[in-house]
Amino acid sequence: MPRLPTPPPENAVNWVAEHLGDLTREGASGVKAGGIRGGQSAADAALAGLDVTGYARSRSTVLPVSRRGASRMSPYIRHGLLSLRQVWDAVDDAPARDRSRYRDELMWQEYARHLYARVGKYLGRSLRREQPRPENWTRGEWPGEMNCMDTVVGELHDDGWLVNQTRMWLSSQWAVRAGATWRDGEDEMFAHLLDGSRAANRLGWQWTVGTGSGKAYGFSRWQVQKRAPALCRACALKDACPIEDWPDADLGPSVDGPDLNKAPIPAGPAHVDGGGGEQVWLTAESLGASEPALDADPSRPAVFVFDEPLLARLRLSGKRLVFLAETLGEIASTRELEVRRGRVVDELAGRVLATTWAPVPGFARIADALAPVEVHPWPWLVRPVASSVRSFSAWRRAASPPVRG
Repeated sequence: MPRLPTPPPENAVNWVAEHLGDLTREGASGVKAGGIRGGQSAADAALAGLDVTGYARSRSTVLPVSRRGASRMSPYIRHGLLSLRQVWDAVDDAPARDRSRYRDELMWQEYARHLYARVGKYLGRSLRREQPRPENWTRGEWPGEMNCMDTVVGELHDDGWLVNQTRMWLSSQWAVRAGATWRDGEDEMFAHLLDGSRAANRLGWQWTVGTGSGKAYGFSRWQVQKRAPALCRACALKDACPIEDWPDADLGPSVDGPDLNKAPIPAGPAHVDGGGGEQVWLTAESLGASEPALDADPSRPAVFVFDEPLLARLRLSGKRLVFLAETLGEIASTRELEVRRGRVVDELAGRVLATTWAPVPGFARIADALAPVEVHPWPWLVRPVASSVRSFSAWRRAASPPVRG
């Protein structure tokens, strides 16, 4: 495919509509930005303003929005604009209880990456049990007449970001209440989330639905009244709520899933492997100013490929690609950047590449074909060791303390 023009950071919506719109689920005419701006300057501003005081108390608040404790840092973490270690260090002076609860969430993100590095594509299958299959639910997966569902789905579609509490509402309603296949719901949510990663999203769904944990999360009216009472007051079904009682959330039968017990976790190189890369191959996992392969040589040009076959299959919301385009536009303002669209292996064939290892299955497959001459370590918060990934608690007992930046 021909080289694409450089994305303009201030007009990324039109750029995505023109050059990638046919690959989005909305089509070119429906592309719009999400609720969080991409780019390193936006990430740096968010980090500078990060204040988790009161987080332990307000992290699960849904409404009013002004009282939410969630930090909205996840899109920047997901795309490597900020590392988990940078965010970990940024809350060092927070009140002890808030700091501890916030860092628990960062460790959960790291656990998701370790688990995904271990099981790869198998994270898209039920890990330990099949999902519960309720009876007598007829309203659909996310019924629009339920104000809680309509409001949260609207926020997902408009902003591309949700607090963790409402992510659990949607996944539990989809699978535990309605009995729809959890993988389909995970795909639907993933398509819209600006922080959409298979590691975190699939783990979240499996934990909520009960396929990867010891029990299912039973979404009911109680959670809505506690976290967002205004939604119930304004609901047309407030006097006939279909989720008044706890759902039947019995665990499904055990499955023959991947081995989650103690074993090595792929971690990539601990030090730079090789050298002499002439161009930096950027991946969607690693787009920050401190991206290791970029940072090693500020004068070295970079290249990013929008993976056309992958995007054609996923049909992501355009707002996710706008976030990436805004980020790439900023990179192009600091160094030479080549942006392409096509099959990654074809677009980069024959190049002498430097890159940063990434804990996702697609990286290994493409890197094996491209054979980059210089591979930089992934910036783990906790470098993987041989450990169990059967549960967060089992994994954390074996995890080394995070290394300070």
